[in-house]
Amino acid sequence: MSVEISAVRRFSKCWRAGVRAGNRLLTVDGYEIEDVLDYDFRMSFAPVTMVFLCGGRERTVRVKTEDTGLSFSTYLMDKQQHCKNKCIFCFIDQLPKGMRESLYFKDDDSRLSFLFGNYITLTNISEHEIERIIDMHISPVNISVHTMNPRLRVEMMGNPHAGEALQILNRFAEAGIAMNTQLVLCPGINDGKELEYSIEQLSRLYPAVQSIAAVPVGLTKYRDGLYPLHAYTKETAGEVIDMIERFSDKFKAENGIRLCYPADEFFLKAERELPAGEYYDGYPQIDNGVGLWTSFREEFYDALATCSARSRYRKVTLATGVAAYPLLLELTAAAQDVIGCKIETVRVVNRFFGEEITVAGLLTGQDLLETLAGRDLGDAVLIPLVMTIDYTSHATEKNKFLDDITVKDAQKQLGVPLIPTGQSGGQLLDSLLGV
Repeated sequence: MSVEISAVRRFSKCWRAGVRAGNRLLTVDGYEIEDVLDYDFRMSFAPVTMVFLCGGRERTVRVKTEDTGLSFSTYLMDKQQHCKNKCIFCFIDQLPKGMRESLYFKDDDSRLSFLFGNYITLTNISEHEIERIIDMHISPVNISVHTMNPRLRVEMMGNPHAGEALQILNRFAEAGIAMNTQLVLCPGINDGKELEYSIEQLSRLYPAVQSIAAVPVGLTKYRDGLYPLHAYTKETAGEVIDMIERFSDKFKAENGIRLCYPADEFFLKAERELPAGEYYDGYPQIDNGVGLWTSFREEFYDALATCSARSRYRKVTLATGVAAYPLLLELTAAAQDVIGCKIETVRVVNRFFGEEITVAGLLTGQDLLETLAGRDLGDAVLIPLVMTIDYTSHATEKNKFLDDITVKDAQKQLGVPLIPTGQSGGQLLDSLLGV
């Protein structure tokens, strides 16, 4: 097996050795290279000997550092693996027709778990990949478990191999592979006694299982013909929190960490105060919406404590989703008197996917524009960076919403600067100040 090289940086070691775009990398220190994990792992032992196929002839290059100057045609070096499950709660199955084709791709690629924190189900992983994770000690791996009941897992995921795939958790644990796990909870299906069982079984794999996140199912209005599911209520969300905390209080007393954490959305649905920072044991699943708002609040108040007032008057509009609105209303109210800035916080209801979807990351440009139409927006409109597709960049030329409206086009319609704000409380405060 070999991988194609898309570019070679001029004057790099490989370029000086005659390696060019279109050539193929065959081996590193005698090991075949399949993808980026193989490549990064083998290059970590530099100096190494690399063998290339250049114009039909093999060429050997000795490289002393990890900086080879090589770029590859795709980041993974081959095709991304497609999900083979038919989960009853799959969000992609709830998308309306006619959206961008890439939004309908369901990934279940073990490499993306390690590289980018994506969650995998273990139903799409080969024996070769399992052995490679163990041999290379790739860790941590993020795993969507949903239930530790094999029969129920088959039913929920629509895959006859979903139950037996749970055995891989034991293999990883025995090999010392760290795992972050998540349970997407569906009312009346995998909560209640099933949730208790899943948490108990996963806790037996501690410390390899280093965290368990419980996340409520997300339901759009596009569910015609799909499995009948309903959303959590204030009462049922509270029951999930109480069940998890009975376990986690006991586990923390015995082991020093809570291990299992409800997502922020459960606290919001239950209309309960979000826990303090120490509740989350270092925020192992913050990117999964577990402790995100607590961390954000603490960062904001820390930054505000060292902030001084602006030298000129400024008015801004801060638009966000329904879930985050109460918190951001609290933070902006606290900030106004300190920084001398008038802030109007606006709640944007998700008409596109349905009002059950309350997170800012799933708002569309059209919903934003309709909500802000006719308002006095002040000097600028701020939106969460996660509301845009390319949320790795603040550049308005790249950012666009799920409905393909670009931030640049939305800004033209609004008539004021439209600024995606960062992911931390400190970055939000900077944006409010105009930094």
